[in-house]
Amino acid sequence: MICSRWPLIASIAVLVVGLSLAAVSCGGEDGETGKLGVVVTILPQAQFVERVGGDNVEITVMVPEGSSPHIYEPTPGQMAKVSEAAMYAKVGSGVEFELVWMDKVIEQNEGMLVVDCSEGVHLIEMIGSHGQEGEVHHQGATDPHIWMSPLNAKVMVDNICEGLKQTDPENGEYYETNRDAYLTELESLHSDIVAGLSGVQKRKFMVYHPSFGYFAEEYDLEMIPVEEEGKEPTAAGLARLIAQAVESDIKVIFTSPQFNPQMAQVIADEIGGTVTSVDPLARDYVDGMRALLSELVQALE
Repeated sequence: MICSRWPLIASIAVLVVGLSLAAVSCGGEDGETGKLGVVVTILPQAQFVERVGGDNVEITVMVPEGSSPHIYEPTPGQMAKVSEAAMYAKVGSGVEFELVWMDKVIEQNEGMLVVDCSEGVHLIEMIGSHGQEGEVHHQGATDPHIWMSPLNAKVMVDNICEGLKQTDPENGEYYETNRDAYLTELESLHSDIVAGLSGVQKRKFMVYHPSFGYFAEEYDLEMIPVEEEGKEPTAAGLARLIAQAVESDIKVIFTSPQFNPQMAQVIADEIGGTVTSVDPLARDYVDGMRALLSELVQALE
């Protein structure tokens, strides 16, 4: 009787081992699609991963459209996606969401590869720090908006490619081919911005939230933020901004969908100008940057 059980026991053991191996081989894959699960913090990174990873990746964005990475809190559903992911591509430059939540994200999935997209990027100081309730930047802090320079975006894309190759080495050549094609597109974007801004007379622009520091530095512009340490300006600060706008012949105040445009409208009314919304967190990064270029050229002419 004992010997007759051995074939059954052996079969069960083989089945258990087989299921375990299958679970390991599928680690990090989306349960529904079978694709490699990749999590990013902000929407522009989604295009970076999508263009490099192609059909092999399933992307989860932690800070959704219309939300601010300075104050957003993840949902249980997003954390569940993190627990299944193979890779997390963090911005890495001091985005508040990551400063507050990254440790908890990693605890959710300690086997997940974490890629720092800022590696190799020269970081600059923030112009106007974030000090609103729930935020953690202070005066002199690093500007986290590194993606607002296409040349920085190229570095971020290369870091993402290296992460995908490490996570999925069998498809490394595929990722490199996709990366190279997208890097060419980003280089063309950079060249077009240089050409587009070469003929403008004015070099100063005013924006409510100081998201465009890297863009301004890259293309020899001066960004004047409305925020003072993350807060709306005082009466004296408002008067100073209005005077700056008049002195610099600024007629457009830029805002973004993540912030209330009311204060920008107050300044615009005082100077006889307009308020224009541009999105530094557009999911279609290339189109979003081209839209920014178009609006800036009109504002600076």
